[in-house]
Amino acid sequence: MIEKDDVVGKMDSNKQPSPSINQPTINTNRLAPGRYNDIDYSITLPFLKKPSNLDGSHAGDFGFDPLGLSEAFDIYYMQECELRHARLAMLAVAGWPLAELVSPSAFLTPSGQAPSVLNGFTPITFLTTVALFGALGFFEFKTAFRSSSTSKFDSTNKEDMGDIWEYGIAGDYGFDPANLYNKLGNDPAGRKGMRQLEITQGRYAMLGITAFALIEKFTGSPIVDSFSMFFHPNALLPILGLGYWTWSNIYEVSDLREYPIRIQYKLGGEETERVLMNAVGGAGDMVGEAGKKAEEVKQIVKKILPQ
Repeated sequence: MIEKDDVVGKMDSNKQPSPSINQPTINTNRLAPGRYNDIDYSITLPFLKKPSNLDGSHAGDFGFDPLGLSEAFDIYYMQECELRHARLAMLAVAGWPLAELVSPSAFLTPSGQAPSVLNGFTPITFLTTVALFGALGFFEFKTAFRSSSTSKFDSTNKEDMGDIWEYGIAGDYGFDPANLYNKLGNDPAGRKGMRQLEITQGRYAMLGITAFALIEKFTGSPIVDSFSMFFHPNALLPILGLGYWTWSNIYEVSDLREYPIRIQYKLGGEETERVLMNAVGGAGDMVGEAGKKAEEVKQIVKKILPQ
């Protein structure tokens, strides 16, 4: 016989526990702060210590700050500075080689290089540069102390960042003519992903434009000639790009904090390798079969046509 207390006990055991009033709730409409709070090393270079102010809450934050600038200056100010330089660098890293490829010789140095502080200027390019820097200086003056509240994204950004701080997003000018901001997802994570994509490409561009200037200074040749593979049609670059893409989707470098450092399969890498090998093998079989068919057709044509 089933006792009444047993039935009540079973009924109570099927009930979901009521949430504690002290239990923190997760707001899915906001970004969660402290993504890397549980680690003390840089994601970029694991043998470096992670600065206390860099916890992964912001786009592009991987705990890399060997000079400690994030602790000496305001984070919002540093983000704004980095974004401005990153956006200028992305324009420059595209405009520099393009100028050397298509600009009239009057806008280049005698050796065909783009004008710069290290390469020198012609009278025309000097005046153009002064005018450009004057325009950029005016833009800086007008926007340095702007309020982001005039941006069409301000309310959305402040809601996304509400659990992190009250200031919204650095570098927000409300400028998005191609409507790309929500392309990775119309949610806080998707918008953060787009911002991270921008700052990552901007960092590559800052390194790239610095390399352009130094390489041209020391070689005395235009970058489009010194590294022509990247600026003129060829088959090698796509092959190298495909090789890098394949390698990076299969292998990874082990944790740099652990000895020995080695190349290993990344998560799912073995399966990716198997699929690619099967695809290559299948393509090879198709090419071989097509070759046999072509040879058969060739023999048939020989028999039909008079010698």
